[in-house]
Amino acid sequence: MSPSHDGRRFSVVICAYTEERWEDILAAVASVRRQTLPALETLLVADHNPALLRRLRDRYASEPEVRVLANAGSRGLSAGRNTGIGASRGEFVAFLDDDAVAERDWLRYFAEAYDDPRVMAVGGHTLPAWASGRRPAWFPEEFDWVVGCTYRGLPPGKVQVRNVLGGNASFRRSAFDACGGFATGIGRDGDRRPLGCEETELCIRLTRALPGAVLLIDDRAVIHHRVPAARERFGYFRTRSYAEGLSKALVARSVGAGPGLATERRYTTRVLPAGVARGLRDALQGRRGGARRAGAIVAGVTAAAAGCVVGGVRARVGGVTFSSGPVATSTAPAPSKAAP
Repeated sequence: MSPSHDGRRFSVVICAYTEERWEDILAAVASVRRQTLPALETLLVADHNPALLRRLRDRYASEPEVRVLANAGSRGLSAGRNTGIGASRGEFVAFLDDDAVAERDWLRYFAEAYDDPRVMAVGGHTLPAWASGRRPAWFPEEFDWVVGCTYRGLPPGKVQVRNVLGGNASFRRSAFDACGGFATGIGRDGDRRPLGCEETELCIRLTRALPGAVLLIDDRAVIHHRVPAARERFGYFRTRSYAEGLSKALVARSVGAGPGLATERRYTTRVLPAGVARGLRDALQGRRGGARRAGAIVAGVTAAAAGCVVGGVRARVGGVTFSSGPVATSTAPAPSKAAP
């Protein structure tokens, strides 16, 4: 094994907010421990949930490679990740969702890309693990980002991208020294506010701070992301699409509509029309769900556009709060009430 591929340089951050995902959290941690390149440490960040924090500390008290922390910032995924970054000791910081499991070579493929010193971030390929056992017939692959997964339209292989996807990603630790941490006010706050795009805003800010930075996706770095039954429903699809529009408006407001929405314009003008055409063709050929997939794409675009309009108005009024750097970690239980 080459020393440059030593997986022990990776700190893996997993943010959790609810005891309802207890078995998922254990599975996520176990998947990190099974890596062919072992991580230096796994950082479990509990998001303002004292009961979860205590339970995690009890569970991993005898495992020093797993460190359990309280979110030291405001409620939400961005501040939780910043807490993990601030406490990390590795040269690289990888992020894994608390309801996902990584394949055994996940960190190894990340590590290979960092042989190039220009590479500041590497993301992977996220596959949905549907609660029902299979993809709903109406659910278009072009909208798999709704459930936190890699969507149709992203280029295959190992390619340079504008931004990585936060639930399956890694960064050089020095990237955060250059541009600060994740911006609060954009991303998720448990299940109550299904926003996103915090990694998009961070990656744009990173390439502005380091113009020569290279960001990659390597689709060999695979994780499997659980999709609960509630997220297989059209109501969630529509709500999440609307929330994405809100988030995109905040990103465009903070970094400019050019870099903030350039990738989305290509996606909207090329990938989605092709998806509608494919669905209609499947319907004409009698294939199951074709017409509904085409309709879902149209509905998703409409909801996202509405969210973008509303988000633009809100951004002009309230703006976005940015972190100036990784949040200092705290070992004390968070005093706020638990997330639902």
